[in-house]
Amino acid sequence: MKLTRTLAAIAASLTLVAGLSACGTESESSTEPTKNLELISWWTSGSEAEALNVLIDAFKAKDPGVTVENAPVVGGGGTNAQVVLTQRLLAGDPPDVWQTFPSAALKSYQSQRQLADVSSVVTQTGLNHTLPQVILDGLTVDGKQYGVPTSSHRGNMLFFNRDVLKKAGVSVPGNGYTTKDWIADLKKVKESGAVPLCVGAQDAFTTAALFENILLSVIGPEGWDQIVADRFDWKGDQVNQALDLFGQALDQVDPQADGLSWDAATKKLGDGGCAFETMNDSAFGELIKDGKVDGTTFGEVPFPGTEATYVAVVDTFVQARSATNAKNASDFLAVIADPAVQLAFSKAKGSVPVRTDVDVSSLTPYQQSASTALRNSRVLWSIVHGSAMSPAFQQGFYSAVDAYVRTRDAKAFSNTLIDAVAAAPPQR
Repeated sequence: MKLTRTLAAIAASLTLVAGLSACGTESESSTEPTKNLELISWWTSGSEAEALNVLIDAFKAKDPGVTVENAPVVGGGGTNAQVVLTQRLLAGDPPDVWQTFPSAALKSYQSQRQLADVSSVVTQTGLNHTLPQVILDGLTVDGKQYGVPTSSHRGNMLFFNRDVLKKAGVSVPGNGYTTKDWIADLKKVKESGAVPLCVGAQDAFTTAALFENILLSVIGPEGWDQIVADRFDWKGDQVNQALDLFGQALDQVDPQADGLSWDAATKKLGDGGCAFETMNDSAFGELIKDGKVDGTTFGEVPFPGTEATYVAVVDTFVQARSATNAKNASDFLAVIADPAVQLAFSKAKGSVPVRTDVDVSSLTPYQQSASTALRNSRVLWSIVHGSAMSPAFQQGFYSAVDAYVRTRDAKAFSNTLIDAVAAAPPQR
């Protein structure tokens, strides 16, 4: 499994980000009406493109005279989009709105003076009273909001193909399922002649997310709090335990993983080409889009040992501080905050609305359960998707996972992460 190409893209993006403050404009956006809106996202799979069109169509219905310039960048998790975006920001040519994630990722852009204050949109649409507090906090810097979320995915999920498990003599995962049980089941599937674990390793976030979920299963939310507070021991026994489990899982990964994107790996799972895949529930949307039936073709459970937590992957749009089409950008953000739009978007994407006032009874049983988990479980930000920690830490985490994949050496993991973070330029 090779992550080098994608890691190089991440590193290039972070290197560029380090210099943004010197190039950021001090001027505010013009609010004069225009006839265009440019947006950048990384939504290119079948379910993602359909969901993005929900947003664009809703905006066009409100502003029919505006032409939307949609410029999606291929690459799951947004790695390639971040590079394209950072180059645009350095050139002083930002898109009007772009996709990112709350908390650390959003706050990094805001610290470089690249984002418009969209507090008025948040207030006028009622988001300030209808978002879980942790998500509202992730959009907020010094009392002002700088982004509008579309929906939320649960990152700590495990999907499985029911027929492959049945043929291998493996029981469907249920209550009390542990990571050790899962590893044993992976080995049993392999003995049956089937592929145990699909990973779309073309997209580096998938391998990193596999480790992220295993790590969470070992350290729990208390350990996650220590990571966020920068008090976690990356050379301790818990990391070694998580890496050992990670290594055992890697031994069961599809030999074709390096040639698969995340959505191709998900399709392979749905078609019976492997038994398991750990992914955020973007996989759910993709499976449904492909005609697979939850409870018949496939199933899903929270990743073993993480049932009490919800790892939040919250797709969010921000507005450029110097947006050429600022009024249209603001209107677009208001549209995606609309409860009906959030519901229609979630139906297409397999996610759940972030607004707590949205009736989710028309969503699938799985999505209803995911919505309940978002509203009632302990919500944790994802490291892999750039919300829990700084961009430099995120890059170090990716590099450390890559080092372990290549070497199976716990010291290589911890030293790579610690050295990468230490060498990063300070956040301004």
